[in-house]
Order: sequence, then structure tokens, then C-alpha cells
Amino acid sequence: MMRVLFAGSPEIALPSLRRLAAEHQVVGILTNPPAPKGRGLSPAGTPVAELAAEILPGSPVLAPESLGASTRAAIAALRPELLVVYAYGRIFGPKFLALFPRGGINVHPSLLPRWRGCAPIQHAILSRDAVTGLSVQRIALQMDCGDILASREVPLDGSETAASLTETMAGLGAELLATVLASLEAGTERASAQDGSQASYCGPLEKPQACLDWSLPAVELAARVRAFNPWPVAWTLLRGQRLAIHEAAAFLDEAGGEPALGAAAMAGTILNVDKSRGIMVQTGQGRLALRCVQLPGKKALSHREFANGVRDLAGLCLGA
Repeated sequence: MMRVLFAGSPEIALPSLRRLAAEHQVVGILTNPPAPKGRGLSPAGTPVAELAAEILPGSPVLAPESLGASTRAAIAALRPELLVVYAYGRIFGPKFLALFPRGGINVHPSLLPRWRGCAPIQHAILSRDAVTGLSVQRIALQMDCGDILASREVPLDGSETAASLTETMAGLGAELLATVLASLEAGTERASAQDGSQASYCGPLEKPQACLDWSLPAVELAARVRAFNPWPVAWTLLRGQRLAIHEAAAFLDEAGGEPALGAAAMAGTILNVDKSRGIMVQTGQGRLALRCVQLPGKKALSHREFANGVRDLAGLCLGA
């Protein structure tokens, strides 16, 4: 059993924290500061902070704005052996890493060196990767450049959303982390260097990215809808109102028996409402079938429910 400091913030890290607490001594939690949440925008702790208060009432939860001298002193007083990180979101400097005799390990939801950085789950979906995965790496001074201790592939079939893939990576992270920690404790771990020439990088998602450009191919738009679910949620304009798109599917012109309107329609035009497929929208290449949409202040509706309440959709142009 090792003395571990766990660093993480969002829900993806929760299964790993639970597993860690069951098998090792978690001497403290490092997480992001409280942030405004809910309608009242009252400060709320991170999901990791909330879980730690529930299952580790005796372990201090540190939520500093920076990792300066006072934070390092507080951590040093806990006498941790090992730093374990999953989705904390900061780069650790040499003074901080020196606090841990066994060093640090990081759980990262991609097959490193592909998708170093933040939002690797969303970028794997945006790029329509056929396979992604999860890596456990030693923490290095450069972002996501440490030696790989273990990795696991996750095949993608094109139906995944960021929400569903995050759930997969949460469970897989806990499983692979436990395996790596057991090998570290036994001294049987094996590490392999990353091939930096194969590295790719991803930045954070930005809200403007969620506005759909109908001149793009349908397959790319469908990937954006999946990648931006549950945040920031893909959207367009319908009669000047913001229309959130929670679920959609791409259809090629040749495969779907395109109605005559589709051949001449401009990108963004609603062609028809297909009860089995969705609200069919012309794109730069192919059609996007909208299957779950939502207007401001309303609940999300299936395409059938939405078409029943909003008449004469065919011929309208989205995005204006």
C-alpha cells in the first residue's frame, strides 16, 4: 500500500479515485478551485472534491489557485510517495514533482503520443479516428511526453459521443491504473519511450466551434454533433432562434435516394422530415439527419416530436 496524492477534477476521474482509495492510502486530494455552478452561480467544488469528502473524510482536499510555495509545503507535510493524476489540467514543475519519491503517473484518455493535450476524447471523435484508447504514463516536465507504463486500445464505430466515450475512459482508467500501481509496488513495471515524431496535439474546445457550418460534409458535421455532446452542444439557427442539435446522422446523396429538392438546394436547407431517419438537411456533401433537437427554454425533442410542433420545416434554411 502506497501513500498517494491524487490530482483530478471532473467526473472522468471518479472511478480511479474510488479504486485508489480502496487499494492505497490516499493522503490528500489536489483539485481545481470551486467554480460558479447552477442558476444561482454559487461556487461549487469539483466532482473529485465532492467524492473525496464522501469516501475520504480524513484526507485533506487542496484546491489552490496555483502550485506555489505554500501549496508545496502543505503537500510535503502529507508525506506522499506517489502522485497520481487524472484530468487535473495543469503542468507540474520540477519543484512540485520533487515532493514525490516515487515520482508521478498520469492517466490520459488517448493512445499517446496521439492527442497530447486537453480534450483528446473530443478530438478523436472530431477526426473520426477508427481507434483511440487510454495511456498511463510517467509524468514528465513536458506535457504528455512521459514514458508509457501501460495502454489499452478502444475501437470506435462512429456512434460514440463525448459523453459515452468519457464514461468508457473513466472505467478503463480505473482498471489500468490499478494494474500499473500493482506493478510499481512490486517493482515489475516496464516503461517505453514515446515516439515524438508521431505526436499530435489538441487544444481545448471553444463555444464558437459548436456553431455548425452547413457547407461542410455531412460526415464531418455528424462528428461535431457527437464530439460536442454534452458540451458545448452543436447548434444552428432556425428562424432566428438557436436550435441545439443533440443527435444527428450523416447520409450520402447516392445511398439515401436524395429527393429532387436536394440536388439544387443550398447547404443548410431542410429537405424534408423523414420519420425514420430525421429532419433531413442539405450539407456541402450529403445530408445530415437531425434526430434530437432543442429550442431555448424547451426540452429536447425527437425529430418526430419537433416536426409535429413546428410546421412547414421543408424549404427553410438553417443558420439564418
